[in-house]
Amino acid sequence: MFRSLHMKLTLILLLLITSLMAVVGAFLTISVSGFFTDTFYEQINSVFGADQLEFVSSVRGEAAQANGAERIRDLLDLTAGKLGIDYRTRNYFILDGETGAYLTGSADESAMPREQSPNLLTARNAVLRRDETGVGDISDVTADYMDAAIPIFGGDNAFIIYIVDTRDTVSGLNSQLFQLIMQALVIGLLISVLLSFLLSKTMVGPIEKLTAGAEKVAAGDFDSALPVESTDEIGVLTGTFNEMAGVLQATIAAVENERNKLDTLFLHMTDGVVAFTHEGLLMHCNPAANTMLQQTITPANTYEELFGTLFPFQEMLELQRPNFAEGELLAGEKTLEVFLAPFSDRERGGVLIVLHDVTEQHRNEERRKEFVANVSHELRTPLTNVRSYAETLRDAGDAIPRDTADSFLDIIINETDRMTHIVQDLLTLSRRDRGAAELVLSRFPISEAIESVVRSSALSAQQHGHELTCGDVKHLPLIVGDRSRLEQVMMNILGNAIKYTPDGGHIQVTAGTGENSVWVEVWDDGIGIPEKDQERIFDRFYRVDKARSRESGGTGLGLSIAREIVQRHNGSIAIAPHKGPGTTVRLTLPIMNN
Repeated sequence: MFRSLHMKLTLILLLLITSLMAVVGAFLTISVSGFFTDTFYEQINSVFGADQLEFVSSVRGEAAQANGAERIRDLLDLTAGKLGIDYRTRNYFILDGETGAYLTGSADESAMPREQSPNLLTARNAVLRRDETGVGDISDVTADYMDAAIPIFGGDNAFIIYIVDTRDTVSGLNSQLFQLIMQALVIGLLISVLLSFLLSKTMVGPIEKLTAGAEKVAAGDFDSALPVESTDEIGVLTGTFNEMAGVLQATIAAVENERNKLDTLFLHMTDGVVAFTHEGLLMHCNPAANTMLQQTITPANTYEELFGTLFPFQEMLELQRPNFAEGELLAGEKTLEVFLAPFSDRERGGVLIVLHDVTEQHRNEERRKEFVANVSHELRTPLTNVRSYAETLRDAGDAIPRDTADSFLDIIINETDRMTHIVQDLLTLSRRDRGAAELVLSRFPISEAIESVVRSSALSAQQHGHELTCGDVKHLPLIVGDRSRLEQVMMNILGNAIKYTPDGGHIQVTAGTGENSVWVEVWDDGIGIPEKDQERIFDRFYRVDKARSRESGGTGLGLSIAREIVQRHNGSIAIAPHKGPGTTVRLTLPIMNN
């Protein structure tokens, strides 16, 4: 009920009016009582005060008479108006000073209070002491009556003039005041109720609008600006609220933009990202992490299940930024480099893990080592032969027949040529790796290049007894490329077919067009390439049968160079599907329309 600001305002005003009227009523009541009390004693003092010696002496003279009580009464009747004696609520009584017995007065003895008041006792004690100053004139606003007791001595006689006011006048006036105050209170309460609703409409209305606006902002609606209808605090608050909503909208938009960027980054980045909460539960996992770990990561997966074998979770939480931990994790055939670091604080943060696939790096490292070993071996073998035959010729001198010496020299020349070819191929690859080997591009018919390569290889094929045939290539379109380099590629492919096909074999060159491309295939029925070696046949220095390749003078670089040339032409070279013994190599080049 009192959660409503309307009711709170109404209640506050009601309590305020009630409290105010209660305070005013109490003040008026006490003030009226105090006024009458003060007036009563001022009237007594005006007659019997220390400055009224003449009247007091007259009273004492009358008291010395035999009928002193009656004579005092007559004298008091003369001053009744001054004393405020109304013979109704205020009367005087003449009492015996020693016994306190009623002698006479303006009213009967029944009008006197039943108990002896403190003022009366004070006056009687003064009579006993013969103390004319022992007047009892003390009363307060809370008493039921007001009284004054004045001791009077005349000769041997002692009397007490006892004046009593029943306060009926004060009570009646207070009753009227109370009625007036209650009437004013009722009217004030009615007015306060009316004012509360008016104030509620004035004050609560803008606040309700602010509340409705805040609810819209909380729901995500930032477009509804509140009208500023005043220049007071509510108006300032409304303007500030509109500014806050605008700033909040911009902030949320910026945060959403950053979140979208992060989501896009996590979604498309090649590295895997996995985040865990402070409890070790999964928070985030991008697709790359699923691919690298070779499993679908779900919220049911915990840190301990996935990475607990690398580093304990608590140790990761205790790391101080920017420190991090790193290690390697095997996931199937993949080798993953793992970086682990805590984020935020220990109470609200967690652990962020970045996965980097280093499988290919490891493979490249192995290939690099193998490449260095192959280069060393390929160069060491002919150098050894050259050194051996050269030392033999030097040491033997004229003892070696001329024919033998010439054969030794031929071997030295052949080994030197072999080393020259190796070095030349290595220089070719090095220039291509550096991008220094520029292509000389031109538009030329690919058919002419194919026919030229076939004609150049015909003699070598004939020497091995091979049947070399070429299909119809006249229909092939023009292409843009480095003709000499592409002829080198086709010459290498055709030369390998001739070299690794047993004598009397068959070699066939075919060509055709595809969608925006030209393809050339070299087919043979030779020794073939095992399936396990087909993926690496284009690697540098890789040879299927090293002994046979070395006997034939192969270096293992020809196909690698061919692949480099083709790739620079935005084409491809690969081992094509082949039925029966032998191999089919397919070269594909794009048709460039300039």
